[in-house]
Amino acid sequence: MVTCAGKEGKRRRFRSMTSTDDQILAAPIVFRPYFKRVLWGGSKICRYKGISSDATDIGESWEISALPGQESRVDGGLYADMTLQELSDRFGAQLLGDSVLKRYGGKFPMLIKFIDANDRLSVQVHPDDKMAAERHSSLGKSEMWYIIDAEPGAKIYSGLTEAMTPEQYEQRLLEGSITDVLAEYETAPGEVFYLPAGRVHAIGPGNFLAEIQESSDITYRIYDYGRRDSAGRPRELHTDMAREAIDYKVRDTYRSPSPSPDEKNCEIAACEHFTVRRLIIEGPHTYTFSRDSFTALMCLEGEVTLNYPGGTLTLRQGHTALLPAVMRSIELTGKALLLCAQA
Repeated sequence: MVTCAGKEGKRRRFRSMTSTDDQILAAPIVFRPYFKRVLWGGSKICRYKGISSDATDIGESWEISALPGQESRVDGGLYADMTLQELSDRFGAQLLGDSVLKRYGGKFPMLIKFIDANDRLSVQVHPDDKMAAERHSSLGKSEMWYIIDAEPGAKIYSGLTEAMTPEQYEQRLLEGSITDVLAEYETAPGEVFYLPAGRVHAIGPGNFLAEIQESSDITYRIYDYGRRDSAGRPRELHTDMAREAIDYKVRDTYRSPSPSPDEKNCEIAACEHFTVRRLIIEGPHTYTFSRDSFTALMCLEGEVTLNYPGGTLTLRQGHTALLPAVMRSIELTGKALLLCAQA
């Protein structure tokens, strides 16, 4: 984990806090990010967040996570240092929403990240819920990507250009030709990719993106270009496990429709696991939530102030807030581009 010092000090605090659980819960929650150092990471994440660090290998910033060992902790206020799962255990439906509580049994079901691909990521696939439950006692991993920035020539690899059998997949791995049948797309800011479990994919160098996914860290690495880890060992591959997880069918396109720049409030991804909307805030705007769910707000550009009955919270570029399910609406002011994710 990398520790970065922010311009505003180590902790942000809400302007107004009260003393009862119900009232405290009816306020946005901010967590300390978990910075993941990886061989393909870079230096963009801390700069994007406006915090200082000399690290050059940060590949991911986990903004909201309930995964054991990598749980988000509250950044200031009455519940400072409590983990996200501890909050879920304490408040239940008030935080998660009744339907989310019933479906996931009190477990927080999403993982929210920023990703900086300074180098190419491995070719990989994720299991679906059924397979992940049987093999790992975990949720599966469907995910979506929103491209925040892309260097010239940056690409996303998603899906297959040729239908294959499991035997043909294994043969291509032996030949080192699996990348020849990956669908590739040059990327630009504002583009969206939805990747259901089972879809082979990889992130190419030069992509900076937001990722919203199921709460799972189960990844089957298929191909890694012969790279070695920091100790000089070949990186582990999961050829056999991936074989049964891959969706071998071919589709016409694997790129999701991109929202129009003029749309101020539009849905950009929807599946059984999550719904994501893009919001453009220009001045005062009251946003009402129609789903019985918590809401994660990621600020991708600009700055927005969240006004609620107990106080205000300013959310700046690169930062994320969690709104409990009991917050049915919120007033947003400022000029910002946001992603709004619900379960």
